[in-house]
Amino acid sequence: MTAVPLPYRVTANRPESADTRTIELEPVGEALPFFVPGQFAMLYAFGVGDIPVSVAGLDGDVLTHTIRGVGATSRALCAVRPGTQVGVRGPFGTGWDLPSAAGRDVLVVAGGIGLAPLRPLVRAALSGQKDYGRLNVLVGARTPADLLYRSELDGLGRPYCGVTVDRAGPDWTGNVGVVTALLDQAVFAPPETTAFVCGPEVMIRATARELLHRGVPAQHIRISLERNMHCATGHCGHCQLGPLLLCRDGPVVGYDRAEHLLAVREL
Repeated sequence: MTAVPLPYRVTANRPESADTRTIELEPVGEALPFFVPGQFAMLYAFGVGDIPVSVAGLDGDVLTHTIRGVGATSRALCAVRPGTQVGVRGPFGTGWDLPSAAGRDVLVVAGGIGLAPLRPLVRAALSGQKDYGRLNVLVGARTPADLLYRSELDGLGRPYCGVTVDRAGPDWTGNVGVVTALLDQAVFAPPETTAFVCGPEVMIRATARELLHRGVPAQHIRISLERNMHCATGHCGHCQLGPLLLCRDGPVVGYDRAEHLLAVREL
């Protein structure tokens, strides 16, 4: 981990939806230490600012990030052109710890842009299928146009992947409704399942409660939380959630540690 941003060159910038882009970055010189799925970087748009962004892809020293343009810095990062440079610090935070799910069924539940930090975990699970039980990837989005990595999801097919949207037009032939409804389509043994969940907090709460109801142990439900991260080192306190500083103790935490804390809704 470095406290000083290192220069990374933008090698690709492709659209995912009307307000979301995926960028690929390669080090100009020195590379940052290796990231693991679930960790995040601080991305700096020169002259604008920096923000925390989860890693959405890992290929050697090349980092992939999927960014929704909702503020000045995120919009600036969405607009970077190939060949330009950004600053990168990291890695920060906790990872999904997929290896600890060895021998268990793996259930991935993503809502909206929450699919981005889960993407490298899905790729790792697919590349090591012999180490795990059944894999299910359940994805929800607001509309078909908001779905990330559409071609990759289509490539997964059944029995791995189920997709639903909150609302859709006449051209959509898939599921419509909340992502938890897809659990009835998934094949997994709840007591022997490790679940990885990321998305809006309301979706995380609903999914975790449903998984508990079905018999998935709380300590085997892993969620990724991001509340007002600012410094990435736990010093400013912006990301505090009860006793947790999410940039340091998270963003990935077991639901057994966070269940009572999520009763206090994010402002």
